[in-house]
Amino acid sequence: MIAVQVQCYLNRARDFRNGMQFLQSDLGEYKYSSALLGIHGAISYCDALRIGLGSWKVSSNDHRNAAVELKSLLAARKFEKQQGANRLEKLLGKKSRIAYTSEAVREVEVEEIVKQAERFADWAEETGRALEIEGW
Repeated sequence: MIAVQVQCYLNRARDFRNGMQFLQSDLGEYKYSSALLGIHGAISYCDALRIGLGSWKVSSNDHRNAAVELKSLLAARKFEKQQGANRLEKLLGKKSRIAYTSEAVREVEVEEIVKQAERFADWAEETGRALEIEGW
């Protein structure tokens, strides 16, 4: 059952990542979409990791708590490579600004979000394999 849930979130994460990469060639036109796909992809990767590490608290209420919980779950496994969880916190801190404010976002900011989302995705993929998470 856990493997099925992990795969559900993992497939969603990969889909968001692919969409972000597809739109990346025209950030001038699709900057908000690219940024949000990157952030939502990171959230889905986080959810896949958390479920695979034994969490049942996956919800949409407060994703910042998800990053804290991910760090705790990784620490419990004595997994020292937590730079991805730190990167996730930074990405999550940008979500509201990108999605909900009327503030203009510069293309260079979106480029940075996309770059950080790619790095987080690479870290999550490596972490899921390294921890031999069922369904990864």
